Amino acid sequence: MKKIICVSLQASVLLLTCLKLQAQSERVGFARIDYIVSQMPESKQVESQLSGQQTQAETELKRLQKEFDEKYASYQKTGTQLSETVRKDRETELQNLQTRIQEFSRSAQESLQKKYSQLMSPVLSKVQQAIDSVAKQNGYGFILNAASTGSSDVLYASEENNITDLVIKRLGITPVPSVPAPSTKNPLTPKSTVSPKKK
Repeated sequence: MKKIICVSLQASVLLLTCLKLQAQSERVGFARIDYIVSQMPESKQVESQLSGQQTQAETELKRLQKEFDEKYASYQKTGTQLSETVRKDRETELQNLQTRIQEFSRSAQESLQKKYSQLMSPVLSKVQQAIDSVAKQNGYGFILNAASTGSSDVLYASEENNITDLVIKRLGITPVPSVPAPSTKNPLTPKSTVSPKKK
Protein backbone atom coordinates (compact mmCIF):
# COMPACT_ATOMS: atom_id res chain seq x y z
CA MET A 1 0.00 0.00 0.00
CA LYS A 2 2.82 2.40 0.92
CA LYS A 3 4.51 1.56 -2.35
CA ILE A 4 1.38 2.48 -4.36
CA ILE A 5 1.03 5.79 -2.51
CA CYS A 6 4.73 6.54 -3.02
CA VAL A 7 4.53 5.79 -6.77
CA SER A 8 1.37 7.94 -7.08
CA LEU A 9 3.05 10.80 -5.27
CA GLN A 10 6.14 10.58 -7.47
CA ALA A 11 3.97 10.51 -10.60
CA SER A 12 2.08 13.60 -9.41
CA VAL A 13 5.31 15.50 -8.72
CA LEU A 14 6.68 14.51 -12.13
CA LEU A 15 3.47 15.61 -13.87
CA LEU A 16 3.43 18.98 -12.06
CA THR A 17 7.09 19.56 -12.95
CA CYS A 18 6.40 18.80 -16.63
CA LEU A 19 3.39 21.12 -16.66
CA LYS A 20 5.40 23.88 -15.01
CA LEU A 21 8.24 23.54 -17.53
CA GLN A 22 5.76 23.53 -20.43
CA ALA A 23 4.00 26.63 -19.08
CA GLN A 24 7.32 28.44 -18.75
CA SER A 25 8.20 27.70 -22.37
CA GLU A 26 4.89 28.99 -23.80
CA ARG A 27 4.93 32.61 -24.94
CA VAL A 28 1.84 34.63 -24.14
CA GLY A 29 1.01 37.65 -26.25
CA PHE A 30 -1.91 39.98 -26.58
CA ALA A 31 -3.68 42.00 -29.23
CA ARG A 32 -6.21 44.80 -29.17
CA ILE A 33 -8.95 43.31 -31.34
CA ASP A 34 -11.21 46.38 -31.19
CA TYR A 35 -8.36 48.56 -32.48
CA ILE A 36 -7.50 46.09 -35.25
CA VAL A 37 -11.13 45.94 -36.40
CA SER A 38 -11.42 49.74 -36.32
CA GLN A 39 -8.49 49.95 -38.76
CA MET A 40 -10.03 47.58 -41.30
CA PRO A 41 -11.79 49.06 -44.37
CA GLU A 42 -14.44 46.35 -44.02
CA SER A 43 -15.55 47.73 -40.65
CA LYS A 44 -16.15 51.13 -42.22
CA GLN A 45 -18.29 49.44 -44.89
CA VAL A 46 -20.26 47.67 -42.14
CA GLU A 47 -20.84 51.00 -40.38
CA SER A 48 -22.02 52.55 -43.63
CA GLN A 49 -24.45 49.69 -44.33
CA LEU A 50 -25.87 49.82 -40.82
CA SER A 51 -26.15 53.61 -40.81
CA GLY A 52 -28.99 53.63 -43.34
CA GLN A 53 -30.96 50.99 -41.46
CA GLN A 54 -30.43 52.79 -38.17
CA THR A 55 -31.52 56.13 -39.67
CA GLN A 56 -34.75 54.57 -40.94
CA ALA A 57 -35.46 53.03 -37.53
CA GLU A 58 -34.76 56.33 -35.73
CA THR A 59 -37.05 58.21 -38.14
CA GLU A 60 -39.91 55.77 -37.58
CA LEU A 61 -39.37 55.85 -33.81
CA LYS A 62 -39.49 59.65 -33.80
CA ARG A 63 -42.69 59.58 -35.87
CA LEU A 64 -44.34 57.14 -33.43
CA GLN A 65 -43.15 59.17 -30.44
CA LYS A 66 -44.51 62.39 -31.96
CA GLU A 67 -47.85 60.70 -32.61
CA PHE A 68 -47.96 59.53 -29.00
CA ASP A 69 -47.00 62.97 -27.64
CA GLU A 70 -49.70 64.71 -29.71
CA LYS A 71 -52.42 62.24 -28.70
CA TYR A 72 -51.37 62.37 -25.07
CA ALA A 73 -51.42 66.19 -25.07
CA SER A 74 -54.87 66.13 -26.64
CA TYR A 75 -56.04 63.60 -24.06
CA GLN A 76 -54.74 65.76 -21.20
CA LYS A 77 -56.58 68.81 -22.53
CA THR A 78 -59.92 67.11 -23.14
CA GLY A 79 -59.78 64.09 -20.84
CA THR A 80 -62.01 65.54 -18.12
CA GLN A 81 -64.64 66.62 -20.64
CA LEU A 82 -64.99 63.21 -22.28
CA SER A 83 -67.54 60.60 -21.39
CA GLU A 84 -66.31 57.59 -19.43
CA THR A 85 -66.43 55.31 -22.52
CA VAL A 86 -64.59 57.71 -24.82
CA ARG A 87 -61.98 58.45 -22.13
CA LYS A 88 -61.31 54.72 -21.64
CA ASP A 89 -61.01 54.26 -25.41
CA ARG A 90 -58.44 57.07 -25.60
CA GLU A 91 -56.48 55.63 -22.66
CA THR A 92 -56.45 52.21 -24.33
CA GLU A 93 -55.33 53.80 -27.60
CA LEU A 94 -52.48 55.60 -25.81
CA GLN A 95 -51.39 52.45 -23.98
CA ASN A 96 -51.45 50.46 -27.25
CA LEU A 97 -49.40 53.14 -28.99
CA GLN A 98 -46.89 53.17 -26.15
CA THR A 99 -46.60 49.37 -26.41
CA ARG A 100 -46.07 49.67 -30.18
CA ILE A 101 -43.26 52.17 -29.59
CA GLN A 102 -41.52 49.86 -27.11
CA GLU A 103 -41.95 46.80 -29.36
CA PHE A 104 -40.69 48.70 -32.41
CA SER A 105 -37.64 49.91 -30.48
CA ARG A 106 -36.83 46.39 -29.25
CA SER A 107 -37.38 44.88 -32.70
CA ALA A 108 -35.22 47.51 -34.41
CA GLN A 109 -32.40 46.97 -31.91
CA GLU A 110 -32.53 43.21 -32.43
CA SER A 111 -32.56 43.66 -36.20
CA LEU A 112 -29.54 45.98 -36.10
CA GLN A 113 -27.64 43.62 -33.80
CA LYS A 114 -28.40 40.65 -36.05
CA LYS A 115 -27.31 42.55 -39.16
CA TYR A 116 -24.14 43.74 -37.38
CA SER A 117 -23.25 40.17 -36.37
CA GLN A 118 -23.92 38.93 -39.89
CA LEU A 119 -21.74 41.63 -41.48
CA MET A 120 -18.94 41.43 -38.90
CA SER A 121 -18.61 37.64 -38.92
CA PRO A 122 -16.33 37.52 -42.00
CA VAL A 123 -14.33 40.50 -40.71
CA LEU A 124 -13.68 38.81 -37.35
CA SER A 125 -12.84 35.56 -39.11
CA LYS A 126 -10.22 37.40 -41.19
CA VAL A 127 -8.76 38.96 -38.02
CA GLN A 128 -8.65 35.56 -36.30
CA GLN A 129 -6.77 34.04 -39.25
CA ALA A 130 -4.22 36.86 -39.11
CA ILE A 131 -3.79 36.43 -35.35
CA ASP A 132 -3.30 32.67 -35.77
CA SER A 133 -0.69 33.25 -38.47
CA VAL A 134 1.23 35.87 -36.48
CA ALA A 135 1.12 33.77 -33.30
CA LYS A 136 2.48 30.67 -35.04
CA GLN A 137 5.14 32.62 -36.92
CA ASN A 138 6.38 34.31 -33.72
CA GLY A 139 6.15 31.29 -31.41
CA TYR A 140 3.25 32.40 -29.22
CA GLY A 141 1.30 29.66 -27.44
CA PHE A 142 -1.47 31.99 -26.31
CA ILE A 143 -2.86 35.33 -27.48
CA LEU A 144 -5.16 37.28 -25.16
CA ASN A 145 -7.52 40.08 -26.11
CA ALA A 146 -6.67 43.34 -24.36
CA ALA A 147 -9.48 45.78 -25.06
CA SER A 148 -8.36 49.32 -25.89
CA THR A 149 -11.32 50.77 -24.02
CA GLY A 150 -13.71 49.40 -21.46
CA SER A 151 -13.09 46.30 -19.42
CA SER A 152 -10.38 43.79 -20.24
CA ASP A 153 -9.36 40.49 -18.67
CA VAL A 154 -5.70 41.43 -19.12
CA LEU A 155 -4.61 43.31 -16.01
CA TYR A 156 -1.00 43.80 -17.09
CA ALA A 157 0.93 43.00 -20.23
CA SER A 158 4.38 44.02 -21.39
CA GLU A 159 4.27 45.92 -24.69
CA GLU A 160 6.94 43.57 -26.09
CA ASN A 161 4.20 40.91 -26.23
CA ASN A 162 1.74 43.18 -28.06
CA ILE A 163 1.14 41.71 -31.53
CA THR A 164 -1.52 44.23 -32.56
CA ASP A 165 0.72 46.01 -35.10
CA LEU A 166 1.96 42.68 -36.50
CA VAL A 167 -1.64 41.59 -37.08
CA ILE A 168 -2.51 44.90 -38.75
CA LYS A 169 0.52 44.52 -41.04
CA ARG A 170 -0.48 40.91 -41.81
CA LEU A 171 -3.88 42.21 -42.89
CA GLY A 172 -2.13 44.67 -45.22
CA ILE A 173 -3.47 47.73 -43.43
CA THR A 174 -1.70 51.00 -42.73
CA PRO A 175 -3.13 52.16 -39.41
CA VAL A 176 -4.76 55.56 -39.15
CA PRO A 177 -4.97 57.49 -35.88
CA SER A 178 -7.89 56.29 -33.82
CA VAL A 179 -10.92 58.51 -33.31
CA PRO A 180 -12.77 58.96 -30.03
CA ALA A 181 -15.15 56.13 -29.19
CA PRO A 182 -18.77 56.74 -30.27
CA SER A 183 -21.38 57.56 -27.69
CA THR A 184 -22.80 54.55 -25.87
CA LYS A 185 -26.22 56.20 -25.79
CA ASN A 186 -28.69 54.06 -27.67
CA PRO A 187 -30.76 56.25 -30.01
CA LEU A 188 -33.44 53.56 -30.35
CA THR A 189 -34.39 53.65 -26.69
CA PRO A 190 -37.80 55.31 -26.51
CA LYS A 191 -38.39 58.35 -24.38
CA SER A 192 -39.83 57.68 -21.01
CA THR A 193 -43.54 58.05 -21.36
CA VAL A 194 -46.11 58.43 -18.67
CA SER A 195 -49.17 56.25 -18.85
CA PRO A 196 -52.34 58.31 -18.79
CA LYS A 197 -53.89 58.49 -15.38
CA LYS A 198 -57.48 57.51 -15.03
CA LYS A 199 -59.61 60.18 -13.52
